[in-house]
Order: sequence, then structure tokens, then C-alpha cells
Amino acid sequence: MANSEYIIEMLNITKEFPGIKANDNVTLQLRKGEIHALLGENGAGKSTLMSILFGLYQPTSGIIKKNGQEVKINNPNDANALNIGMVHQHFKLVECFTVLDNIILGIEPTKGLFLSKKGAREKVVALSDKYGLKVNPDALISDITVGMQQRTEILKMLYRDNEILIFDEPTAVLTPQEIEELIRIMKNLAKEGKSILFITHKLNEIMEVADRCTILRKGKYIGTVDIRDTTKEALSKMMVGRNVNFKVDKKPAKPTETVLQIEHMTVPSKLHKNNAVRDVSFQVRRGEIVCIAGIDGNGQTEFVHALTGLEKMTSGKILFNGQDISKASIRERSKSGMSHIPEDRHKHGLVLDYTLEQNMVLQRYWQPEFQQAGFIKQGAVREYAQGLIAQYDVRSGQGPITIARSMSGGNQQKAIIAREIDKNPDLLVAVQPTRGLDVGAIEYIHSQLVAQRDKGKAVLLVSLELDEVMNVSDRILVMYEGEIVGELDPKTVSVEELGLYMAGAKRDNRSAEGK
Repeated sequence: MANSEYIIEMLNITKEFPGIKANDNVTLQLRKGEIHALLGENGAGKSTLMSILFGLYQPTSGIIKKNGQEVKINNPNDANALNIGMVHQHFKLVECFTVLDNIILGIEPTKGLFLSKKGAREKVVALSDKYGLKVNPDALISDITVGMQQRTEILKMLYRDNEILIFDEPTAVLTPQEIEELIRIMKNLAKEGKSILFITHKLNEIMEVADRCTILRKGKYIGTVDIRDTTKEALSKMMVGRNVNFKVDKKPAKPTETVLQIEHMTVPSKLHKNNAVRDVSFQVRRGEIVCIAGIDGNGQTEFVHALTGLEKMTSGKILFNGQDISKASIRERSKSGMSHIPEDRHKHGLVLDYTLEQNMVLQRYWQPEFQQAGFIKQGAVREYAQGLIAQYDVRSGQGPITIARSMSGGNQQKAIIAREIDKNPDLLVAVQPTRGLDVGAIEYIHSQLVAQRDKGKAVLLVSLELDEVMNVSDRILVMYEGEIVGELDPKTVSVEELGLYMAGAKRDNRSAEGK
């Protein structure tokens, strides 16, 4: 019988890439009107599986059925014709277009030869009211928040009458408040009969929003569970294959001398007339983890760029081990003992078309251990890279000769962290070091940050993840609209209070004087 209880079935899907089976005989069955989570570590094959459903890849073997009938999905247009839509992890929006233009892109309504937007606008407004997706149709994408951009992507799917909605890690870039909103929106969509596939590795969100969850591990299908009958701990064990410690083990900090002293730093903004960083002063000492917390877009990125030499400041001073490095080049800062785990791993972390081993020595290839008379010692580089790959469990199809671009995001991240920590820096600047990583990798990286602290290094962490801020840091500095509005102690502050500072609803005047 054609009308099955499943709206979509992916049966025995296998997908092979050079050196790696991304999906190894995976079966996923989605019921109509349910929110179905797809859980797995980085590189477990979640995005690959969803890309097959959306027609971006073809399976090596296996079949897809919709309502019990086998279908072929050769490209995203086929997926759209089957009412399958996808919100990608990195949004596919045109920055200089309005929200409305992005929603109708590719299926513009015309009247005779003319574009007729009136009906389109009415439909978009009606949809946004129905599902609680408040967004201004005339705003330019470049002017709206990440959360609003995501709503635009969701409206794009609804405008195309998609019935099966794929969300690829939708909360990775959202603030805590936006995540609550998104969960509410997803529940509304399911209530209206939409069927949702939700790729994530955030267990709290699955427990809150999903009906069922399918777990993948290293490309293989582990099982499907009802959320009513499971726990966070059970899910994480299925996902990682062992028990995971959700609390960071660390002893109290014993800070000693100051490594980094920031004095009255001001950095201009590229987006608007105001300064992105305004008169910021603080210090970081050896043996402590200081965390800059805040909602995305409050000057953290510009601050880090000025600190690491990627951007210039208009005024202020950076003292590093007592030396003024305000004018030093990026390489000089790196050589003097500063390591940087960047926020944008593709733009500032890796050369994507280089191999893993070349990326591991990017900042050191000129040192005598890796070169002689201007020639790179390939053997030494390979041996060094293999050591780091083993130590940090960097998974890739072809080991040190894997091209960086072909690795999963989490493994790219581990490679950068391995390289930066291994430089043995005095100051480790870690920006969103666990963004997009799964619980097993997060646990490992947090323990590495604490280990650096305990070796007497200074660690400056910049994070948007509240759990990370509360768990890892010894001192919290909250950044709001380019200023430090509070210095908080993670042992005594509540998450609610931290949230108020981050939203700009609260500030302590003490911190304004740089105490």
C-alpha cells in the first residue's frame, strides 16, 4: 500500500567519498507531523545524509521513498518539487537583497512581463503571522540579525509550500533567546502538519523539541529512540560510544603575573558609524581563564581582530608580557607567544586547499626543525602532523595528506586547536573554540583549555555558549555594544543574571572604570 505512516523513508543509504564511507547502510524514517532529530558527532555523516535527501549528493546505494513510493532526487529542484526544503548551516541568502526578494528568489511571480510583488508580499506576511516568524519583508539581509536571517530561510521554505523541512544545526549561530524562539516556531510548524528533520548535537534542544531521535556514529546507524523514554546521558552514550562528563573538572585558579594588559582599546566598525569596541580595558594573568561573554555582534570579533593583528585600533594600547605590541604584525605577535583559535575557521584558521600536514605547520614552517636551506623537510612535517593527529583524534579520510576542505567542521576545528596549543603560547586566545562540536569533542577541548591554564598559561576565551562560559571560565567579562558592562564570578552568578548583562538590561558601574 502506497500510503505509509512515513512521509519520508531513507532506506539502507550508503555514500562513499575517497577514503571514507560517510554513510554506511543508514535507514531513517520520518513520520508526518513529527520533529525528528538526527544526532551524531562531527563527521558522523548527518549533513551528508540530509544533503542526499535534498539532492545535493547522490547515494552510492540505497533508496528514498515519499509516502511509500520510491523517488529519485537528482538535485535541489527535484527536492523542492517533492516539497522538501532545507535551511543550511551557513545561510544561502543574497546580502544586498531584501527579505522579500530573498524569499521569492527563483520563483518570482510575474504579471505579463512585470514582476508582481504585491501577492508575494501578502503571502509572506500571512505566513509570518501564522507561524510567529516576525520579520520585516523590506529589510536588507545585510542589516538584520542572524536570527532574522534564519527566519527568512524558514519563510523561503514555507513560501514554496514545503512539507518536509530540514534544519541543519539551526541553533549554532543563535543567542539563547533566539533559540527559545526557534524551538517555539518548530513546534508550531509541526502542529500545522509539517514534518521536521533537525540535525544537531545539542542534547538539551533534542530533549525539549524532538519527538524521536535517530543516532549516527562514524557513518553507521546506531538506533532510533522516543524522546519520552530516554535521557540526555543515554543519548550522549549512543552518540559517542562512551559516557561523557558534562561538568568541566577543574580546581580553583591560581593566577600569577599579568600576561595581557588592554588599555582603553577602541576599534572602528566596518558596518556602521559607531565604534565596534569602545574604550575597553582589562587584563589576563597566567593561570586563569578569562571569558568574554556576549551575544554575537557586540564587538567581540573586532576586539579579537585588533588583539591578534588582523585589524587596527583607533586608540588604546596592548601590552603583552610588558611589551607594547599595539603596532606589531600578526607574525610578530604569533612569534612572541600569542596563539589564536579563530572564530572563522575557514577564513582565518586554515588554508582549505592545503593538506592537513601543511596546515599544521602554517606558522612554523620556517623554523629549523621543518626547513633546511629554504627547503621544507617533508619527513619532519609528516611526523609532526601524525603526532598531533593521534593526540587530538583528528579524523580524516587520508590522514596527514587529506585536503583540509574535505574534512568535517569539527575535525577542522580540532586540527586548528592542536596546532595553536602545540606552539606552547603564553597567551591562548580561543574564540568559539567548540562552536559546532559534539559533546565528546567539547569535553576534550575544555580539558585542554584547563590544562593550559594549569601549566601557567593565560587563556582568553570568547564564547556565545552559556554553558561554556559558566563551566570553563574563572572570570567573566560581559561585552555589550562594544563595552565591558560587567565583571562576574561564574561561581556566584546565575545564568539568568548573566543573560541580563548580555542583553544590556543590566550593567555594573564598577567595571566601567576598568577596576
